[in-house]
Amino acid sequence: MQIYLVGGAVRDALLGRSGGDRDWVVVGATPEALLTQGYVAVGKDFPVFLHPRNHEEYALARTERKTAPGYRGFAVHAAPDVTLEQDLARRDLTINSIAAPASDISAGGLFSLNPANLVDPYGGQQDLHNKVLRHVTDAFREDPVRILRVARFAARFGDFSVAPETMALMREMVAAGEVDALVPERVWQELARGLMEAQPSRMFEVLRDCGALARLLPEVAALWGVPQRADYHPEVDTGVHLMMVLDMAARLEASLQVRFACLTHDLGKATTPADVLPRHIGHEARSAQLLKGVCQRLRVPTDCRDLADVVAREHGNIHRGMDFGAAATLRLLERCDALRKPQRFADVLLACECDARGRLGLHDVAYPQRPHWLQALTVAQSVATDGIAREAQARGVQGKAIGDLVHAARLDALRQSGMAA
Repeated sequence: MQIYLVGGAVRDALLGRSGGDRDWVVVGATPEALLTQGYVAVGKDFPVFLHPRNHEEYALARTERKTAPGYRGFAVHAAPDVTLEQDLARRDLTINSIAAPASDISAGGLFSLNPANLVDPYGGQQDLHNKVLRHVTDAFREDPVRILRVARFAARFGDFSVAPETMALMREMVAAGEVDALVPERVWQELARGLMEAQPSRMFEVLRDCGALARLLPEVAALWGVPQRADYHPEVDTGVHLMMVLDMAARLEASLQVRFACLTHDLGKATTPADVLPRHIGHEARSAQLLKGVCQRLRVPTDCRDLADVVAREHGNIHRGMDFGAAATLRLLERCDALRKPQRFADVLLACECDARGRLGLHDVAYPQRPHWLQALTVAQSVATDGIAREAQARGVQGKAIGDLVHAARLDALRQSGMAA
């Protein structure tokens, strides 16, 4: 029995990066042999076991054969006669198909990779050196999730390019309808991980280049070629602007919820009627409507959906909000439910900042609306609502009338603060 570390941990060690998934493969063993040594079986679709001490996953070397469309239609063969090279051949990219013997890794998990001991039958080290994302074998076409993974790796390794033959293969897979067979949960999982990479725009550029974006997120794909407003750098269309916004969100280390809101806040611009171009009047409401379809189709988590909805509906008002009077300011805070959910409102403002700074020449320009709205929220929150309610109840005031008194007090506080007329 031989044990090797493969995949992300080896790749990242060769790149001088920390982390990486620890993916162990066992060659020349049977399930019974591992169980005898105290490993615990956990795999449902193929033989995977938990190590008795460190509880990391160890999988028997295996081959896979396509049996149906999509990524679930596989027949798996795991046996002692499956070689390490055969196991590496089923993997997605050459940079993820390099193996290091377990003897090169200390008990504490530290790497001491000896290049002479690495097993690299598909040229992964050379592709790392050349900064190329290249599929291992034609078996790549058997799993459409790999298209999303390539796009995600492009977002992680921003200076890597996709090999021409790999891009051609992905286009063939899209044309064959393979991505249409992906389940929503898996699409969302990969998109979410890609959104959190260092340069998320690369993921969408790769998906667009191979045609997968139009199949998975047609609402986003439709934004390329849509003109921006004349005062918003018309030489950059809405799709390009969107990429700048996503990368600004990464630069500001925004959460997944904020990055998803950045991705979807301008969807309505793709359906702007010709008679209101290029101002995109009413695109906020159209964006919110299209967002509902995206979230239902991909089963987007509630927290991401709710934040994106507020940003889609209100980002234009937040951009213009420094000119609002007290009444309009308070109405927006109430529409955003900012008084009950101040942290979500702070995330809304961060998404709006990404939108404002995701434009040519504005990457390093301050966004004063964000501190302005946070201060407005602080002023509104400073009103002692409990005292108002107790005094009103003592006078026999009940229900909505108390809410009206609280609203009036907050309005007065905003006026007295000098923030709004």
